[in-house]
Amino acid sequence: LFKTREQMQSVGYELESNHFVKDNNRWLPLYEAKMIHHFHHRFGDYADLPNDSASTQLPDVPLERLQSANYEPLPRYWVSEAEVLKAAPVDNDYFMGFRDITNSTNERTVITAYFPRSGVSNKLPLLQNDFPLLQNVMLNSCLNSFACDFVSRFKIGGTSLNFFIAKQLAVIPPSVFTSTPWIGEYILPRALELIYTSHSLAPFARDLGYDGPPFIWDEQRRFYIRCELDALFFHLYLGSESDWQGTPPPSGHLTTPPSGYLATSSTRYSTAHLAHFPIPRHAVEYIMETFPIVKRKDEQEFGEYRTKRRILEIYD
Repeated sequence: LFKTREQMQSVGYELESNHFVKDNNRWLPLYEAKMIHHFHHRFGDYADLPNDSASTQLPDVPLERLQSANYEPLPRYWVSEAEVLKAAPVDNDYFMGFRDITNSTNERTVITAYFPRSGVSNKLPLLQNDFPLLQNVMLNSCLNSFACDFVSRFKIGGTSLNFFIAKQLAVIPPSVFTSTPWIGEYILPRALELIYTSHSLAPFARDLGYDGPPFIWDEQRRFYIRCELDALFFHLYLGSESDWQGTPPPSGHLTTPPSGYLATSSTRYSTAHLAHFPIPRHAVEYIMETFPIVKRKDEQEFGEYRTKRRILEIYD
């Protein structure tokens, strides 16, 4: 089902953005895992990979290209739109997927993104469910957080985030967002700005009630927004200081979960965890130190662990 650019052009198809079109027939790009990253559907472009390259890693896309809302990356292969609709018969014009190839020792382990409806390789499984788009945006933001990534690293033993492992990941349940509206109101505009950076995701933006143009790609602003989301999810995962220092229940007895999603297990072992982390902020500091590649890159470029510092500032 996969066709190369040369094959498509040899039978008279013309490239429109990153689709091949001829008469009423349309061929969609085949998205591969290496083409996406956190909140980023234009992370890799096969047009930048030399023909004689043996590398499996795509070069970084230049900033000036990302700043154009008309830019879309080219894949290695294209697939007939009819075949895509047959395989994934959904009404919307976009998908959410995650990288299958990963490792608990990578810079980041769980990587998800929204991208335009397209073909996908088996290393980019789709996340589909019956929940509304708004709650799926919350799920996407949660999966891309450091808090979720930290927990997920204990689940992954090899180099694959297989679907049965993905189903076990500890994510904030939809009830948190529906019962506490301000959380959704905080996440939605930030996630929308991070995700909607090109015209190809206009259907996604419209389904969220936004009819404006794509957001301009601004590295500094994107960094700050992501830190805001990470700070929020640390609060949601770890709970408040009163949750954190709750009295341990009797052995084998489960109490009503406190506000922090993972604080139930924390309070059961409060004597042990309080000895190392007297307040949840100490846990945030510790968790951020478990991402050594993020730390090393920050220190090389900025002379400090900028990501940790900024998240803690916003967390406070």
